[in-house]
Amino acid sequence: MATVKQECYITKNGLEDLKKELENLTKNERPNIINAIKEARALGDLSENAEYHAAKEQQGQIESRIKELEFLIDNAIVIEEGASNEVRVGSTVEIKYIEDDEVEEYKIVGSTEADPFENKISNESPIAKVIMGKSIGDIVDVESPNGNYKIEIISIK
Repeated sequence: MATVKQECYITKNGLEDLKKELENLTKNERPNIINAIKEARALGDLSENAEYHAAKEQQGQIESRIKELEFLIDNAIVIEEGASNEVRVGSTVEIKYIEDDEVEEYKIVGSTEADPFENKISNESPIAKVIMGKSIGDIVDVESPNGNYKIEIISIK
């Protein structure tokens, strides 16, 4: 049975950040936690050894994150950033909410880089899904858990 490759959209900078984090975990954090486990094991009875159990739990978290990073890097599709005539992953889009004339700017990124505090929205978000492939001046309906509303695409960078 063939496995389906899951695509992870990410910017070039985002991919570099993941690679740096993976390198730090494998070259620094993993050896440090192995040493901490050895030291805690040397303290004696493992059944009541809080340091040992805490170190093992941390090791599990590190190993889980390493696997996640390896998966993301292996499945990364680097998105091209910059101007385009239509909205795509990597675009920075200025939109106007029709009901209240409020204007917002969002960068559309893959889900691994989404950060609403920096106005980076996932390509899987309700807004991004409906504006993908659209052009300046297009007005679209957005269906969201908070209700439906209309937006207009003002600019694409």
